[in-house]
Parts: sequence; C-alpha cells; structure tokens
Amino acid sequence: MSALAATRARARSLAAIALLEATLPLNLALVGAAVLRRGRPPAEAPALPTGERLTVLVSGGKMTKSLVLARLLHAAGHRVVLVETARYRLTGHRFSNAVSAFRVVPDPTSPDYAEALLRVVKEEGVDVWIPVSSPASSLPEAQAAERLAGHCETVHLDAENLRRVDDKHAFAEMAAEVGLLVPVTHKITDPQQVLGFDFAAHPGPWVLKSIPYDPVRRLDLTPLPRPTPAETAEFVRDLPISPEQPWILQELLSGTEWCTHGTARAGRLQVYVCCRSSAWQLTYEQVEHPAIRDWVERFVEAHGLTGQVSFDFIEADDGTIRAIECNPRTHSAITLLAGRPEVADAYLRDDAVPAGAAVEPPVGGRPTYWLHHELWQGLRHPSTLPMRLRTIARGTEAVLDGHDPLPFLALHHLHLPSLLWGNLRAGRPWLKVDVNIGKLVEPAGD
Repeated sequence: MSALAATRARARSLAAIALLEATLPLNLALVGAAVLRRGRPPAEAPALPTGERLTVLVSGGKMTKSLVLARLLHAAGHRVVLVETARYRLTGHRFSNAVSAFRVVPDPTSPDYAEALLRVVKEEGVDVWIPVSSPASSLPEAQAAERLAGHCETVHLDAENLRRVDDKHAFAEMAAEVGLLVPVTHKITDPQQVLGFDFAAHPGPWVLKSIPYDPVRRLDLTPLPRPTPAETAEFVRDLPISPEQPWILQELLSGTEWCTHGTARAGRLQVYVCCRSSAWQLTYEQVEHPAIRDWVERFVEAHGLTGQVSFDFIEADDGTIRAIECNPRTHSAITLLAGRPEVADAYLRDDAVPAGAAVEPPVGGRPTYWLHHELWQGLRHPSTLPMRLRTIARGTEAVLDGHDPLPFLALHHLHLPSLLWGNLRAGRPWLKVDVNIGKLVEPAGD
C-alpha cells in the first residue's frame, strides 16, 4: 500500500472516530430515557434447582447476537461466560449485567484455540458451549467442540455436516437429496470452466459465488454471461478461482429474498425466525411463511442436525421457494427474540418444545434495528431517511436496554473507536463499520 493510500486510510479512521464521539450527548440522552422508561430493575433471575442452573460459554462476544443470547440465558437463570479474541477485548458486551465472566482467547484459526477454550471450560465450570460464529470461525469451532467433548456439551453442527452445508455446492446436493428445491449449481475450480460453459444452451442468467466466505465479493451479483465473450472473459479473469479456492456458477434467481435463523437439536427445529432479506440488511421483522418453515424443518430433520443454521431463500413470482445457501451459525435476526427467556431452554434441552412448535417472535411485533446504522444510512441516502425514521419510531434498538445500558455506550465510545484507532495507527483501510457484528469490514477480512 502506498504512503498516500495509508494517509487517506488514517484520515478516514480519524473522521469516523470523531463522528462516533460526537454522538456521545445523544447516546447519553437515549440511555437516560431508556432507564427512566423501563422503571425499576427486573426481578433477580429465577433461582433454578440444583443441577438445572448451567454455566454457558458464549463465544463471538463482539457480536450483538452474542449479547442477545447472553441476556436470554441470564434471564432464564443461567450463568454466562463470554469470550472473545484479543483484538476485540474491549467489546462493550463484556460490561453487560448478563455476563458473569469475560475471557480472552486466541483467534479460532489458531492451533491453540481449542486448548484455550478447554482451560476456560475447566476453570469456569462450563456445562454448555454456544458458539456465535463468524464465517471464518464456524469450522474451527466445530473442530474445537471435538476437543471439548466429555467436558461440556456444544450446540453447534459437527465438523462433517458443517463442512457440507457451508460449501454452497455440497449444500445444494444435500437439499436435492431430500427433495428440497435449490438453484441449478455447478462447482468451478478453474476460470476456463466458466469460459467453456455453454451459455447459448443455458442462457441463465448465472452468477459466480465464492465457496469460501468473501466479505466483499459476496455482494457482487454480476449476471453472466456478459454482453460479449470478451467481457465475460475479462470479468472471470479477475476472480481468484482455483482448486484451493473453488467457486460455484449458480442460476441467478429473481424474486423476493428471505432469510431465516434456526436452532435445532437432534433434528428438531426449536428456535425459528423468518424475515425479509437484503445484502446489507440491518432491520429485522418476523413474517409468517409456511413454505419456508416447512423447507427448514424438513432439512434439519432429514439430516438430524444439532446446532444453529441460517438459510437464505428466493421466492419466485409463482411462489416457488428455493434455498440459495446455508450459513451454519447464529443469524442476527435472533435479536427479535430479545426478552424471551424460554429461548434458553430451546437451546439447552432436546425436549424443550413440542415438535413443530419452535420458539419464534410474534408476527406483527416490533422490528429490531441499529440506531447509528439507520441514521448514517439516512444521511448518506436522504431519500431513505423518512422510511428509516419510521423504523426507529416503531422498532426496538438491538443493543440499547434500559436495564443493561453499558453495552450500548461502550459499543459506540470504546469498542468501535478502539478498532478504528488500531487501523489509524497501522494506516490500514476499511470498507464499513459494522455496528451489528462489532467489527470493521476490511479487504480480505473475516
């Protein structure tokens, strides 16, 4: 990176820090109003009988969804231990009333990760581990679960199933095996396979997607073929396609996008959320869609899954539902279940809910959103501001809680600024501040 590029990156980081800190008066006012509005603190968490109060380890502590799970577990009477890596040690969630202990562990891709988790499990007396995974950590956490077997239970897909569902081509095969609809999908390990594809016989349109998670290119849905063979070749030539980094050539569907979160135990869907979807969506609202729910229930039952699975769907104009991918991790739409402590049992017990009666948010309930994301996007795109203000007026801020206010303040005035200071010192560029995941989206990041 050139000196000029590093200087520009530093200036951008400094401007973002200044903007965040300028919101302190607003955030203090919001927290004060939330505390007054909520009135007296809630009663102490229920005293569960001996043997029923568990110590639950939640990883991925920087993410809003980990905070939501910690609050739900705490409200149900369990003890929560939160872990994160050193880079995110200043996560605001460590200051939550729901967190009894916070521990720093190596990066999940480190060979020391499993042993570090095992030490935490032994020292804190952990009974159950719920990984809140990033795309890069979901497989290492499945492998770490094998090391922790016999010491605690893990609510996560096993490594074999995780590899399959996380591979967009293998996932399509898993769905087709049990008669569930997916787009036509071809695995690509060499750019020449795309250039040699018979687009005349199969005009598509088609789209190329990386099988390994790519935080930047995942948003590129350039339709293929391009207007000319030369343009198609030029587009494909710029993509890092290889046997080590395979892609898929997938039928590009048009229609309504949907996303789901599911928590399954022994093939039974026990937690379920379904929302409309978009690429950078940070607003969630529960909808009822029986065909999608049936698809999810059939998939997790057919493959006997235990863990968290999130699916993306496209609904065609004729009502046909096809799943385009599965992400084997917690979906941020779980924020819609805040304040529902029965979610804890659904995560922790096989028999917590009757078959077909998963815990889910009410249809027509308040949507969740992230205030600073909505305001920033409204400023960047003024035509959307009225819609965003309506969302704020009728929805619930995903992090702000009058009974647990410190995470909201620390997110905006400690956690995110600390990440930006790190990039400022290094002159490292970033693309987006993700207030939901609690990270900076960076080129070649996680």
